[in-house]
Amino acid sequence: MKIAYKYIVPVMLLTLFSCGGGGDDPTPDPQPEPEVPAPLAAALIFPDNNEECTEGVVVSESESQVTFQWGASENTDSYTLQLNNLETGETSNSNTSNTEIQITLNRGTAYSWSIVSRANGTNETATSGTWRFYNAGAPVENYAPFPAYDPYPQMGVAIDAGDITLQWESSDLDGDTLSYVVYLDTVTPPTGQLGETDTNSYETNVQANNIYYWRVQTIDAAGNSTTSEVFEFRTNP
Repeated sequence: MKIAYKYIVPVMLLTLFSCGGGGDDPTPDPQPEPEVPAPLAAALIFPDNNEECTEGVVVSESESQVTFQWGASENTDSYTLQLNNLETGETSNSNTSNTEIQITLNRGTAYSWSIVSRANGTNETATSGTWRFYNAGAPVENYAPFPAYDPYPQMGVAIDAGDITLQWESSDLDGDTLSYVVYLDTVTPPTGQLGETDTNSYETNVQANNIYYWRVQTIDAAGNSTTSEVFEFRTNP
């Protein structure tokens, strides 16, 4: 008799596993950096515009320390004080995160100043108006006028050749009547005298393709005088 053997073959079930549930999750889009608001211009407080500054602390016969003050401006992290010696044309910048800064100045000298507002995270800035003042020196009966400022043509611009009118602004602490001597040349400092005038302008003629340098001597009724910095403009070919 034959015996039949029944073989049972186990069946192996293979389970395939896949990573990530069938696919990678999409990478989220990068979030844009928040926009930094531009700073606003500061309001100037002291020294006062077109006034004599007598509140400085005298440190020597020739120098005193003056504290510049301005109002805080919105969206601003720091400030730059821009200072200009109106008699020599020398400029300087001083940085601070406060709304005041003390600077050592020459006594008996006219200056202009303005404030640039800055914010972290942006290159945008805002500039205040420009104020002028006379830093007090030894007492005098009559002050020299401010050197001429705000020239036209503006510094470094190019204009067409021909007839032009040079213009400028001026002021005097004593309110004296002012007169002017105007110099214009193609070399600096300019020595060619155009003429004299009692107004804040002078008509002249300029040639093409030149660089012109000019300045104004301001004279008050008491005979005091100041000379502006050298202004510059170009003429088109």
